[in-house]
Amino acid sequence: MDKLLALKMFVAAVDAKGFSAAARRLGLATSSVTRMVDALEQELGTVLLNRSTRQVTVTEAGAAYYQSSRQVLEYVAEADASVMDGGEEPSGPLRVSLPSAFGRCLISPRIGELLRRYPRLELDITLTDEIVDLLGERVDLSIRLGAAAPMDGVVARSLGQFRRHVVASPAYLAEHGTPGQPLDLAEHDCLRFNYGAARQVWTFSGEDGEVRVPVRGRMRSNNVEVLRDVALAGSAVALLPDWLVDADIAAGRLLPLFPEHLVNPDDTSAVISALYLPSQRGSRRVAAFIEFVGGLL
Repeated sequence: MDKLLALKMFVAAVDAKGFSAAARRLGLATSSVTRMVDALEQELGTVLLNRSTRQVTVTEAGAAYYQSSRQVLEYVAEADASVMDGGEEPSGPLRVSLPSAFGRCLISPRIGELLRRYPRLELDITLTDEIVDLLGERVDLSIRLGAAAPMDGVVARSLGQFRRHVVASPAYLAEHGTPGQPLDLAEHDCLRFNYGAARQVWTFSGEDGEVRVPVRGRMRSNNVEVLRDVALAGSAVALLPDWLVDADIAAGRLLPLFPEHLVNPDDTSAVISALYLPSQRGSRRVAAFIEFVGGLL
């Protein structure tokens, strides 16, 4: 029995809570995964997984074995990566997690440049706005918007900052008037990004100090691309990141309001952070991607 392959299948079955789902992740037949885990249990002389018609659950012995198996697989992956990453240029697989809209709008149009620059680099990119478990999901690098909350065993590095713009379409301003100062926004329909709180305050920082404006509106969303579309349709004022609306501003589709101010919603930061495990320190692949993102800011 290929013990390393057996461990990989066992861990995948636990993570996926089933043999079929694990097989799909591994690109194998369900019967192959089932037989390998059965053989592993026979060799160990204990039951690792409880089978039912709905899902697979781990036994007490299986839970302990799962933790050890994951460590073994991580050590092997790190050993492989360190050898592949030991040349003069980044080489081998790199799993990256990116915020959805940020990844689509800023990163993905330029990924080809990175692949041409490093022909031996292999990218696996996931777009998600959820907090990523780097170890559990085996992600090498996560790029996040906003100052990263401290996490045990995770390195957080600031890559730079983006800027948010208060924008509205020419049609909206023609119909509703142009606000002369930030406080006037209290009388306008404002689109809000869904940070969790229903009430939102936009903080304007300028030469005269700080102004906090409670904004209201008939719509909020957890997706900035949706808010951009609504703003372009002339329905409301929006607070959107530069990487999303710079082209619209340049083309005149959206007009910036109060460009002399820095604006952020509530206490949300405009920092762009890179998160990775300590084992990735010195990785040429991670360093290359971080440098690539930094060059786009």
